[in-house]
Amino acid sequence: MFSLDNENQVIEIAKSAGKEILRIYNNTYSVNFKEDSSPLTEADIKSHNLITKELKKFFPDIKIISEESKLDQDRHNWDTYWLIDPLDGTKEFINRNDEFTVNIALIHNNKPFWGVVYAPALDVIYWGGQGISRKQFKNNPPQTMKTSNKTKKQNYKVVGSRSHQSKDFSDFISRFVEPEIVSMGSSLKLCMVADGMADIYPRFGLTSEWDTAAAHAVVIGSGGEVVEIDSFNQLKYNKEESILNPFFIVGARGILEDIKKYL
Repeated sequence: MFSLDNENQVIEIAKSAGKEILRIYNNTYSVNFKEDSSPLTEADIKSHNLITKELKKFFPDIKIISEESKLDQDRHNWDTYWLIDPLDGTKEFINRNDEFTVNIALIHNNKPFWGVVYAPALDVIYWGGQGISRKQFKNNPPQTMKTSNKTKKQNYKVVGSRSHQSKDFSDFISRFVEPEIVSMGSSLKLCMVADGMADIYPRFGLTSEWDTAAAHAVVIGSGGEVVEIDSFNQLKYNKEESILNPFFIVGARGILEDIKKYL
């Protein structure tokens, strides 16, 4: 059976990248823009360099895909690889609302096997995958997480993006009775579902695979799923030419089965 040796080392790498990001966050920095007009800061690059260097040192045989590196043309032949977003939520970073994360995922056979999500400004870290997921806030003891167990569509707590809302999102939540909307940035939206702090997270906007993979693993370990909205099939990785995800929904398995009846 496939396994990850020394997951604690990866957690420490995520924390080290977070410290580097905070050093820049707490000082003056410039903002550049990529070809797709998305923002890029020194923190993105510093975090990328640190994570890739450390992963290559401790796991020299595992390939790496990062948001801040060119896509390898041979990537579809990889059974196992690291998928990282060195700074997820760059807009949140620029807006200084603290809701940005370091995402490191291990993908195996097109599925998230394990992942770690670290929000350095909030000092909270989530990690896990096949079997169990945990959360640690500051220096408190780690806690095992479970997704919500609601089985009806009334009073669902629905997490949405801090930076992106859409008509599709509004139309979707109109199907529910008195939903409570909670805004959050970056991959923390998926982590809120994994932690049971939200019931569902529907995404009707563009995301890339590195945006979701680490938190997707955490959701799986908490008893949840990430499914494509159109088909309700499990969200897969490295299957298409594009690195973009289809629209998706995150939730506990029972909740997703309930929602499927109303779409």
